[in-house]
Amino acid sequence: MPLIPRRPGAFLALILMTAAVGPWASGCRRMVKPDLGQDRTVEAGVPVDFGSQREDATAVTWDLGDGSDAETAPWVSHAFARSGTYTVRALHEGEEVGRVQLTVVPRPVLRAVPASARTVMWLPQLRGHVDRLMDFYARLVGPERAREAVESSPLLPLLLKDLEGGPDAVVDPDEGFGFFLLPEFDGVVTLLGITEPESAMRSVARELERAGHGVMPRADGSAIVEPAAGGPPMLLFEDRGYLYLAVPDLQDEEDEGATVRAQVLAIPDAEVARQAVRDSVGAGISEDPLLTELRAKVADGSMYLFSGQPPGSAREGEDAGPLRGFSASLAVMPERVELDGFLSSSTPLFQGARAPASELLKDAVLGPVAAAQLSVPPEELARLAFGAPGSARRERVVASWRREGLDVEALLKALRGDVVLRVYFDIPAFFRNFIRNKRPDLKGSIVVEAGLSASEPVRALVQKHLEGSSLRYTTQQDSEETLFRTRIREHAVELRIAPERATLLAGESLEGRPRGDVGAELRERFGGEAFSSGHVSAMVDLGRLRADLRAAEKIPGVPNALLGATKALSGALLDQITPLDSGFLDFVPVEGGGRLKGRLSLRAAQEASR
Repeated sequence: MPLIPRRPGAFLALILMTAAVGPWASGCRRMVKPDLGQDRTVEAGVPVDFGSQREDATAVTWDLGDGSDAETAPWVSHAFARSGTYTVRALHEGEEVGRVQLTVVPRPVLRAVPASARTVMWLPQLRGHVDRLMDFYARLVGPERAREAVESSPLLPLLLKDLEGGPDAVVDPDEGFGFFLLPEFDGVVTLLGITEPESAMRSVARELERAGHGVMPRADGSAIVEPAAGGPPMLLFEDRGYLYLAVPDLQDEEDEGATVRAQVLAIPDAEVARQAVRDSVGAGISEDPLLTELRAKVADGSMYLFSGQPPGSAREGEDAGPLRGFSASLAVMPERVELDGFLSSSTPLFQGARAPASELLKDAVLGPVAAAQLSVPPEELARLAFGAPGSARRERVVASWRREGLDVEALLKALRGDVVLRVYFDIPAFFRNFIRNKRPDLKGSIVVEAGLSASEPVRALVQKHLEGSSLRYTTQQDSEETLFRTRIREHAVELRIAPERATLLAGESLEGRPRGDVGAELRERFGGEAFSSGHVSAMVDLGRLRADLRAAEKIPGVPNALLGATKALSGALLDQITPLDSGFLDFVPVEGGGRLKGRLSLRAAQEASR
C-alpha cells in the first residue's frame, strides 16, 4: 500500500487539518494567548490586570515577579506593594507564553485624594521630610510635648516607627501623608501611603488599641474605631495602597439622647468619605486646574496646603465670590521653617484701593521685641471694625452709637487705614525688679498707634467712653493735642490724640530711648518690603531680647556683683520657656491676589548648648 495518496489534493487537505487540530486533537480546546499588554509604568498599590476574561480563555500560571505566590487562572488582578521593576510571566505547562516588564513607581498622595476635596494638606514623600518636621517640632515645643502630640494622633506613631525601617514596616516612605476635607463629609480624613494593606490594618489597629481606642474589624476589611476620649466613632479602611482614617466632627448637641444618636449615625457619615475615595479614579485632585495653577505660584517645600472651591460648589446663578483659593508651602530646615503662600482672587483685593503712606514707623523708638502693622485702605479698616457698608452689623453699630450721641460715620472717615503695635522690653527695670522681688516679672511697654485724618471724632469717642467708665483719669489739653492718663492694674496708661495720629502707651516710659526708622530696622532684620505701605506684617524677636539681656552693663540700682548672675539666670529662664529666636509673617496684595511670607527661627544649636 503506497504511503502517499494518489490524489495530491486530498493529501494537502489532510496536512492542513492536522496542523489546525495540532495538540488539541485529543479533545482540548484551542488556547487563547494571554494578554499582558506593553511594557509600562504603573503605581504602587493600584491593581493591574493581566490575561483575558473571555469564556474561551486558557488558564495559565502567573509568575508576578515580586515574590508573591503564583496564581493559575485565565485572568488575574494584582497590586504591586513596592516600587521597582518587575517582570510578569505567563506559563502554560511549564513553558513561557508571554511576558511584560512593569516599572512600579510610588503613587502620588494627591492621586489618592478625591477630586471633590475642598481642602488638602500633604507631604508628597515621607522620606527626608517627616524626620525634619518632627525634629523641628520637638525642639520648638519640647520632647515631652512632642511625644504626647504624636501619641494622640491616630496614624503618626505607626508612621514614625516604620520610618526607622525593619522587616515588619508597612509604611511606604516614598509615598505621602496628608489630611483632606470633603463637602459631603463633616469631618477630616487622614491618609498614609502603605505597602501591605492587611498588615497595615493590623499594625494600625494595634497602635490604636495601645493608645486606648477600641477597634472593631468588619467583614469588608475596614474597622470601626471608638475613641478613647469618647465622641463619634472613626472609620479605618484601605484603598489602592493608602490607609485612610475618617474622623467625624463632634457635633454640639443639646441633650444626651441627641449625642447618642449623633454617634450612632457617625459611621454612615464616615461611609460617605469611604465611598468618595472608592469612586475616585485616575488623577484624583492632582490635576485640579486651580491646584495646578496655585501650586506653581509657591516655592518648593516639605509640606503643602491647598484650599479652594470644589467643582460645582457654587449654586446655579450664584456668585462664588472673588476669592478663588489658597496655596502654601512650608520648607523645613534644621533651625527654621519658611512659609510661602498665595491667595488667589478674581478681582483686586480691597477693590484695588491703595493703602495709605504711613509715617507711624518712620519716627519711633528703636528695638521693639514684637511689632505688628496693618496698612489697608480706610474703608477696609472700617469693614474690619464695624462691618461692610449696608450690612446688618454696620447698621446695628451705627444705631447703637447714635443713641450714645456718637457719629460713627465721622469716626470711620477719621481713620487713615494704618495701625501699628510695638512691644518693648525694659532691661533695667526688669533686672531691678528681679533682684528686689526675686521674681522674673516682665517689664516693658506696649505702644499702639493709629493714623488719623481728623482727630475730633476720636477725641469725642474716648471722652464719652471714659465718662461712662469707673476709671479715674486726668485730661491735659493744648492747642493741638489731648492727653488722657489713667492706671489699669497698677500700670500707667496714656492716650495721646494728635492731628495725624492717636498713640496709646501702656507700661514703662520710653523717654530717653533712641529713635529712628523702625520700619527700615525691621526690613533689614527680616528682609523684603514688610512693614511698609500696603503690607500687613507681624514679628516677634526673642533673639534681640536675648542679645539685649547679655549686653546689659552697669544698670543703676543693680550691684555689679549681682548683675552677671542675674543675666545668666534670666537667660536660662527664657531659654527654658522657649527656644524660639524669631517669628515673622507678612501679607501684601499683588496682581491676581495676595502674597504671604513667613518664617519661624530657633536659636542656633551652639547658642542653645551654652
